[in-house]
Amino acid sequence: MSQPPQKNPFRGLAIGSTILSQLVGGPLVGIFLGKWLDQHLSTSPLCLVLGLLLGLGAGLYGTIHFIRKLTGE
Repeated sequence: MSQPPQKNPFRGLAIGSTILSQLVGGPLVGIFLGKWLDQHLSTSPLCLVLGLLLGLGAGLYGTIHFIRKLTGE
């Protein structure tokens, strides 16, 4: 009789941290780049808002792509 393969207890933690880093990292990078551009172009707060929105979009896209790859869709 063969036993089922052992499940890694850290897999769920890795998946959760990957999703969290994408959802938090994207907007943070967008905010920092937007602030930097605002300082150099004197367009405050236009680039900050655009960077935040682009970061949110990138984080959501990356999360959806990761989940689809994980579930096999």
